Amino acid sequence: VQLQASGGGLVQAGGSLRLSCSASRTVSGGTMGWFRQAPGSEREFVAAFTRVGGRRWYADSVKGRFYIGEDTAGNSVYLKMNTLKPEDSATYYCAVRQGSSDARVVLGAEYPYWGQGTLVTVSS
Repeated sequence: VQLQASGGGLVQAGGSLRLSCSASRTVSGGTMGWFRQAPGSEREFVAAFTRVGGRRWYADSVKGRFYIGEDTAGNSVYLKMNTLKPEDSATYYCAVRQGSSDARVVLGAEYPYWGQGTLVTVSS
């Protein structure tokens, strides 16, 4: 599975951005997720979505501000990021795993397929 992430950029604090991730094929019953990594920091989970039951997961740091959804085009998800903060600045990566359980959804090691990353910079 090849993943293509897009939509990053520079935005002022309080602003919004919409990231998109397109997959070359569907992973049946799988989960598409977003992770981020800031310079000098470890990669962290942001959000994930599965068609199985339409479930979504969010990191506590983004709950209420970010929304992950499925694009109508299929095989793609988007991450709508609102009320952005400087601490949201990072390279954002989309990833896909097989399976849709709650277990380990936040662990990057569970995702064998990764996109190239898109940079988000939030200025104060």
